Order: sequence, then structure tokens, then C-alpha cells
Amino acid sequence: MTTILKDRELPLEELRWTLDPEELPFKTTADLEPEDEIIGQDRGVEAFRFGMGMPLKGYNIFVTGPAGTGKQATVKKMLKDLSKSDKTPDDLLYVNNFKSSEAPVLIRMAAGEGAGFKKDIHEFLESIKRDVPQLFESQEYIARKNEIIEKHEKQTREFFQGIEEKVKDSGLVIVNMQMGHYQRPDVVPLVDGEPIRMIQLEEKVEKGRFPREEFENLKEKQKVLKEEVDNILVQVRKLQKEVKKKSEGVDKLMFMTLAQDLINPLKEKYTDEKVIKYFDGMLENMRDDLDALRMMGRKPQAAEGGMMFMPPQADAILHTYQVNLLVDNSEQSGPPVRFETYPTYRNLFGSIERVMDRHGGWRTDFTKIKAGSFIKANGGYLVINLMDAIVEPGVWPTLKRSLKTEKIEIQTFDPYYFISSTGLKPEPIAMDVKVVVLGEPYLYQLLRHYDPDVPKIFKVRADFETSMDRDEDAINAISKFITRMIKKDNLMPFDRSGVAAIIEQAVRMAGRQEKITTSFPLLADLLGEASYFAGRNGSGCVMADHVDKAINAHIKRANRAEEQLQEMIDRGSLYVDTDGAVTGQVNGLAVYSMGDYSFGKPSRITAVTAMGKGGIINIERESDMSGPTHNKGIFILSGFLRNKFAQEKPLSLTASIAFEQSYGGIDGDSASSTELYALLSSLADVPIRQDIAVTGSVNQKGEVQPIGGVNQKIEGFYLCCKHAGLTGNQGVMIPEPNVKDLMLHKDVVKAVREGKFHVWSVKNISQGVEILTGLEAGVKDSEGKYPEKSIYGKVDAKLIRLAEGLKAFAAGNEEKDEKKKSGGGCCSK
Repeated sequence: MTTILKDRELPLEELRWTLDPEELPFKTTADLEPEDEIIGQDRGVEAFRFGMGMPLKGYNIFVTGPAGTGKQATVKKMLKDLSKSDKTPDDLLYVNNFKSSEAPVLIRMAAGEGAGFKKDIHEFLESIKRDVPQLFESQEYIARKNEIIEKHEKQTREFFQGIEEKVKDSGLVIVNMQMGHYQRPDVVPLVDGEPIRMIQLEEKVEKGRFPREEFENLKEKQKVLKEEVDNILVQVRKLQKEVKKKSEGVDKLMFMTLAQDLINPLKEKYTDEKVIKYFDGMLENMRDDLDALRMMGRKPQAAEGGMMFMPPQADAILHTYQVNLLVDNSEQSGPPVRFETYPTYRNLFGSIERVMDRHGGWRTDFTKIKAGSFIKANGGYLVINLMDAIVEPGVWPTLKRSLKTEKIEIQTFDPYYFISSTGLKPEPIAMDVKVVVLGEPYLYQLLRHYDPDVPKIFKVRADFETSMDRDEDAINAISKFITRMIKKDNLMPFDRSGVAAIIEQAVRMAGRQEKITTSFPLLADLLGEASYFAGRNGSGCVMADHVDKAINAHIKRANRAEEQLQEMIDRGSLYVDTDGAVTGQVNGLAVYSMGDYSFGKPSRITAVTAMGKGGIINIERESDMSGPTHNKGIFILSGFLRNKFAQEKPLSLTASIAFEQSYGGIDGDSASSTELYALLSSLADVPIRQDIAVTGSVNQKGEVQPIGGVNQKIEGFYLCCKHAGLTGNQGVMIPEPNVKDLMLHKDVVKAVREGKFHVWSVKNISQGVEILTGLEAGVKDSEGKYPEKSIYGKVDAKLIRLAEGLKAFAAGNEEKDEKKKSGGGCCSK
């Protein structure tokens, strides 16, 4: 068996891929020019370019990839590079709808014109605020008003002069009677040179102090004259209304003349039909609300009761004519690119703010409409994180609705919206925006499964790789990436040995010798940490030793759980043998993940076989501590036994398999080959070496299949052996397909080089069981039998004995039952 140990042992060069620093075409990174290029994401970049260039509806981009692959940085660079030559989108403005104030009007203008338009309107309103008070105090205005008033007074005098002629020498006189706050003319008798009311004169007649005949005559004259006075009053009131109307007409005419002079330059400058309509509506509204405009500039006045009347401020009066510049692209060159890192409903889609008035009520208007990043990105690109968008209330449905309809109506996502006394329904905004969503692949799959809208609105998936091929171009690209990060973060220069160490670590992170990781954020962290250790040691540049120190320091910061488990193994709390041989017992290997750090540790697996028909019992499954993949691995063991040993006889046994001292859940089939070795050892009654740990899954034909975490598993058992004492015979047996995944820690490689530790690879169970037991596995001869002294021969013989023993036991029980039945029958009589 020494032959198979040597044949299956891996040579030193297969345990770790190394990069000779002398092969790098530079001495230090100072000799390189940094290049800001996207590395190792050809598939994702091509898909992203396609999505950006496709003008049809629904071709938004879903960028997927694990965390740490630099999705956001790559997307930011691609958007910056690919959007330079495109057209800058329009400015967006909201103005008041003077016919329906709850439906503000949207105006689009070329980029930069919106700010100018808002400034022009502001200057126009400032002119109104300045010129209107002066207009109504001008000599021309006063003269025209006086002319109207004098004409009215003249006509009024003419009316009353006629009645006064009739009253003259009639014994009656016209007096002004006070009626509440108003006075009106009335005809009363004149007695002894004094006006007297008719009722008073009647009292005198009753007392005989005034002739009745004369009284009746005066009464008759009063009735006639009073009717004429009433007619005159009607004509005067009509005249007053005409005068008021003429006065208002003069006010409006003079104001409109002034306003038209002020607005005409703007009409010549802004010829859009919607803007002209807004201008006309604004002037009409000002004309109809001229009384408010005339109050501008008035000083506080004393009112009744000693109270002061405070006229409204000019800004409050003119507020309704302002312009709400919703999106200003005056400083934008090309389409906008928005990265919304906090995609709440308000931040994405905007809101309609409210303010509390002096009466304690809530109110709002078109100037309170605010744009979010989705609207600000109109005509360009919006980038959001999928998880952030999903967890925010209302965001995902609104985003989908806007992308499907290509419109958005700004509203406030507010469960307390009903407390607002004023509601707005702004004119919808036509949207032309590419949305880029960043997310994990599993989220993408979940959304496609549960949300039928996702395939319609996100028709492009840009999937980012976690690794790239390890070739000369990739090595050069990583070297230039290191140079760029050194410049960006102001790090110390790396010499070629430091760069080689970084690249080797990148290969280890990729999990395959022929791959290099694309987790550049993690590599950037390692660069900074290595530079720190180089600076602390007073080195002029970063070398391989400093990179190794940074890697080991990271392990030290994260491996507290690993050290605690190792301490339990060292003091015997956890049973792990690293020497000797035991029947039905083998060291399996498990990987523990602590988030940013994973490590391997051995776990004892035992198998016990006996006579029976129970088959293979998975103790972990029976105790509800194993997952479906682990259960599947156990069932595969039964298939292997049936394939090897139950072609000509029934498989009659009861076997139990357990992970010793396992108190948590177990899943995965990477220990299925290990369990099979323990089972074969128990059946063959042949001890297994305890100084070899085993990993690998198995299929029903006995082929050993690759597993994950092979480096961590080997290093975990090496650490146990190191603490127990290296004997030179210890090692780990792995599946042959995992050989290309090996990037072992330098300490393990050193131990192998010195002959203190070993790594073997096997293709099938037969090779593995020979290494573990030192006996041949066995091959069937022409009669279909295994060699008697081989492992399979011993297993086959044991299974035959178990089957025959079970048959004999069953036959004996049947004979006893028959005797009991026959004996019972005689005695019954």
C-alpha cells in the first residue's frame, strides 16, 4: 500500500499556485501607469452597454452579482463614460393654473432656460410690485378719476337742483335723514323756519296748533315730491354704479396697459404656446384681483376699536404668480446620472409639502411641489439598490407603475394625507429615464418568480462575475489596479514581490487556481492594510512579507471561534484523534462560516453495523438535525452498497452513522464519502487511520465528487495535527477534481515540503479505502467474487454472514412458534 500512498500524494507545486515576482515586468508599482478600466466583467459590461443603447420601452437594467464585486463602482464608471455625448434633458417647471388652482401646469424648457424664465418672472413681479402703487398715485390716474367723480357729482347736483326748484315756496324742505350708517334725502314740512317731521306736525294739528287744511295740503305735496325724490335716488344709485364701473374700468385699463408693456418683452422671448397662455392667464388673474394688488405698499392703518389693520405683504399677494423650478439642468452637460443611496418615496418621487397657516390648518400650493431623484434623472439614468427600494413603503409599486406608463404624477406617500385642507393634482410628467437596479442574484430570481412585471420593465440583466481567467492580461490588469488604488488612497508603492503576493491572494479568494477574484473592494482593503504594516515597519515599499502580515492579521481579528474550537480539541473536550487506527471511525472535515471568515475543523464520524433489516440509519436525520442534502448523501450510501454487494443476495443489515459531538444542524453531502469509509470499516472490521482526515461526496457508483472549502478543510486538520504534534504521517485526502482549487496557506505548504504533512487525492472509494486501511479494496474475479483478504471481500463476507444469521434467526423463531402452537393444542383437551 506504500505504492498507492506515493501515487496519490500530491506534489508540492499542485498545493498552491505561485507567481514568481521576477516574471513581473516592473520593479515597483512606481514604474506603472495607473489605468481606470473595468477588469474581468466583459459579460456584464456588454449587457450594460446593450441596455444603455436600446431605446425601446422596458429595457431598464438589472445588475446582479454578489456583494463585493464592485457593481456600483463599475456602473458609475460605465455611466460616466457612456453618457458624455448625449443630449441634456429639458428643465421642468410648475406654474399656477389660474382656472383650476388644484391642477398646476407643467412647462418644459430647454436646459438652462428654466432658471432664466424664473428670473424673468421674478423681475416682472418686482416691476408690478414697484409700479402698481405708483400707477394709482400718478397725476394721470388721479386726473381721470377726478374727471369721472366730477361728472358724477355734476349730474347728481342737476338732479337735486330740479327738485329743489319744485320744493321752493311749497312749505316743504329737503333734508338728509340718518338711516344707520347711511344718509338719504327726504322731504319734510317747514314750520316757522324749522324742518319738522310730518308725524310731529300731525300732533300739532290734533292739538289745534296748526291748521288742518294746510296740513293736508302739505301732506299731499310731500307725497308727490317724495316720489320724485325716490326716483332721483334710483337714478343717482344707477349713476353711482356706472361711475364705479367706469372707475374700475379705468383701473383695469391703466393696469393692463402697464402690465402689457412689462410682459411684452417676455412674450417675444418665450414663444411657446403653453407659456403664452400662462402669461395671459396671469394678467387676467391680476386684473380680476386688482384690489389686492392696490394694497401693496400700504402702511398699517388704525381701525375701529383701536385695532391696527395690517395690509398683506406684497410677496404674499404675488406668491401665486411665482414659478416653481422643479428640475434645473442649467449646470448639466449631457444626461443626468443619479445615484440614490437612500431611496425613500420622498427622495425618489418627490412630494407636495404642506405648511400650517395662522389658523392652524394645513395648506399647500404648486410652489410646494418638490422633485425626487427619479424625476431629476429624467432624460438620463437612475441607479438604486434593490433591497433598499423594496423595503421602503410604496417605492417599488410606484417605480413599476412609472416605468410601465412612462409617466409620473407627483404625490406624497403619506398615510395622514387627509389632514391637508388642500389637495393638488399636478400635471403628470412624461418620463424617459433608464433605471439601473443593483441586487443580489437570488433577489432577481425571486422577483422574476413572484412579480410578473419585472420581465416587462427590466429586460436586460447585467450579471457580474466573481472571478476571471488567470492569464497574463489579467495579471497585468491587477497590477495596474494596484497602482491606481495606491494613487487614489495615497498608499506606499508595492514592489514586485508585494504585487505577486496580492495576486496569489486574489487567486485564493477566487477558489480556483486558474481564476482570479473580481472582488476588488476586498483587494483594495488588503492593499491598505499591507501598506499600513509596511509603514509601521519603516519600509520604503510594500513587500510580500507585509502582505502576509496583513492577511494573518485579518485572520487573527476574525478567528476567535476557530481558536476556541481548537482549544476544546487540545484539552480533549472535542474528540479528534490525529494518530492511530480505529474501526468504524474516521475524521471528517467541516467548514464553519463566520461571515467575513471561514475555517475548517475535523469532526469524528462513526458507524456501527449489526444484523437486521433497518438499513442505514442517519442519526442526525432521526434527531431532526440534518438538512435534505445531507440526507440525500446517506441514501446514496445505500445505493453504493446495493451496487457493490447486493447483486446476487439481499442487503440485510442495520447500520447507524453519526457525527459525534454535533449539537447543531448539519447539511451538505461533502462528508458522504467519509461516512462510507466508516461504514465499510465497520463491516470489514478493519481499522481506519486516524491521522488522515477525509472530505468529498460520493455517488452510487463510488466516484468521489468535488466539494467546497477544500483549502479551509485541509488547513483546519493541519492546525489540529500541529497542536497535537506532527508525526510526518498525517494528512488529508481530497477528491481529485478539487486539486485545481488548492491555494493552501504557506505554513501548510512549508510542512508538506518538509515531509511533516501530506495531501492525497482520490478518484473513487476504492482508492480512498486503500489509503485509509492499507489493504486492497478488491476487484471481482471471473466468478463475481472479491478477494477474501480485500476490504470489499471482507465486507461481502460480513454481509453474507449477516444475511444468513438473520435467516437462521428467523427460522428458529418460526420453529419455536410452531412448537408452541402444537403443544398448546394438546393441552387444550
